[in-house]
Amino acid sequence: MRSDQIKKGAVRAPNRCLLYSTGISPRDLDKPFIGIASSFTDLVPGHVSMRDLERYIERGIAAAGGVPFIFGAPAVCDGIAMGHSGMHYSLASREIIADLVETVANAHMLDGLVLLTNCDKITPGMLMAAARLNIPSIVVTAGAMLSGMYDNKKRSMVRDTFEAVGQFQAGKISEKQLKELEMAACPGAGSCQGMYTANTMACLTETMGMSLTGCATALAVSAKKKRIAYESGIRVVEMVKENIKPRDILTLDAFKNAITADMALGGSTNTVLHLPAIANEAGIKLSLDLFDEISKTTPQICCLEPAGDHYMEDLDNAGGIPAVLSALEPKLFSSKTVNGTNIKIIAEEGKILDENVIRAKNPYKPEGGIAILKGNIAPNGSVVKQAAVSEKMKVFSGPAKIFNSEEDAMKAILDKKITSGYVIVIRYEGPAGGPGMREMLSPTSALTGMGLSDSVALLTDGRFSGGTRGPCIGHISPEAASGGAIAAISDGDIIEIDIPKRTLNVKLSDDEIKLRLANAVKPEPKVKTGYLSRYAKLVQSADTGAVLK
Repeated sequence: MRSDQIKKGAVRAPNRCLLYSTGISPRDLDKPFIGIASSFTDLVPGHVSMRDLERYIERGIAAAGGVPFIFGAPAVCDGIAMGHSGMHYSLASREIIADLVETVANAHMLDGLVLLTNCDKITPGMLMAAARLNIPSIVVTAGAMLSGMYDNKKRSMVRDTFEAVGQFQAGKISEKQLKELEMAACPGAGSCQGMYTANTMACLTETMGMSLTGCATALAVSAKKKRIAYESGIRVVEMVKENIKPRDILTLDAFKNAITADMALGGSTNTVLHLPAIANEAGIKLSLDLFDEISKTTPQICCLEPAGDHYMEDLDNAGGIPAVLSALEPKLFSSKTVNGTNIKIIAEEGKILDENVIRAKNPYKPEGGIAILKGNIAPNGSVVKQAAVSEKMKVFSGPAKIFNSEEDAMKAILDKKITSGYVIVIRYEGPAGGPGMREMLSPTSALTGMGLSDSVALLTDGRFSGGTRGPCIGHISPEAASGGAIAAISDGDIIEIDIPKRTLNVKLSDDEIKLRLANAVKPEPKVKTGYLSRYAKLVQSADTGAVLK
């Protein structure tokens, strides 16, 4: 075993002495050492239930003959970090998580890992670590939150609190109603209730074969989730004995399956950052073009919040990811899973229990949920969640309204300075320029709440929450801070968006763009000290997955 390097032989007497001081027994030295990388925190709703899951994972590891060791990883709640300087840290925390898991696992020569995770950047960070370390690993996502209830209607955090800010500003709801929504929308533990980034990544983790069947949609409050945690503890010990490693599972075919499921589910645009970053750690290159190729041939068969009115609890009751995969089975590639079986077999055994939620025979849209747009604004690509864009806004043009920060744009929106027909451009918010590529859920939700999502578009070199609705195009690459064409756009320039044709252009000649860029004054870095300063110097463009080099 790998852990023999810290526990076998006379020369390791000091190491064993320290291990004994933790309370383990000499008989434990012949067992696999399994790390439980837990991102438990009292700060994040998706993670507050993890103490229970840690216990069930420990039980499973011990029952299978392993020795469990819990260690911590940080978690950022994007919803709490949203709309202020805290959001700079969200994407950047993904790399910290990957580095932390690598550090602890290698410093202590662990034989295997259970990665207990849930929210937006934590799951991809854990998967990046698994691919990098390539020791037997299994992911347990802690589960989605139950929907809230207010005024006899199901509610969620994103659509019913972020968008309520715009509704309140527009005089559509009272302050009393706003406060009542705050109390009702999130009834307890779990990740946000729709097909936002956390739940999209949970679904894709199961599709790639890195978590047990049923894990993605089992709710945070359910006994089913506890059983999955227990079985995951058992299974990781078996994987150590069978020498099944992440790179046996995370193949190019597995990533193609994940992209196919992503398109069918109408998932978050953030997956276009995370899947390439995970693949990069496995030695695989995923291009933006691959996402678009798969999107064009994959119908959208689910429509959860924010695009639709279903929730994760509905998807679980409809058969979960196995049911989704059953509808996609002809498009899937043969791929191994941590279950010890093949994803094609799981797909064949899946059953759709509610055809209103999983519409295999009558898809919501003929194409997948995400589209990749290119043009003179984004020669390396940009991303839009076309599943959440109305038909009338899929082809749109209008004059640009330029902002060099999210805060400036948000102030203009709330001050009612944005009217129908504009294309808002928020730049210098990319991976390096942000730094950290902040999500723009606050401005997009405010636009929706104010009734402008069908008459105003928004472009950014930053990114969007999985909860974003409307013609909101992010990940524009190259970013403004790297001299991208988005830095050349001025107020009043006409921007043309054509999602069906996959184009995004400003009505300027190439020579004019070059001249403006040559004369552009680049703003001072927004952060000059600490981790974010180092991150800004190392992070690559969004079209690479915003990896560090």
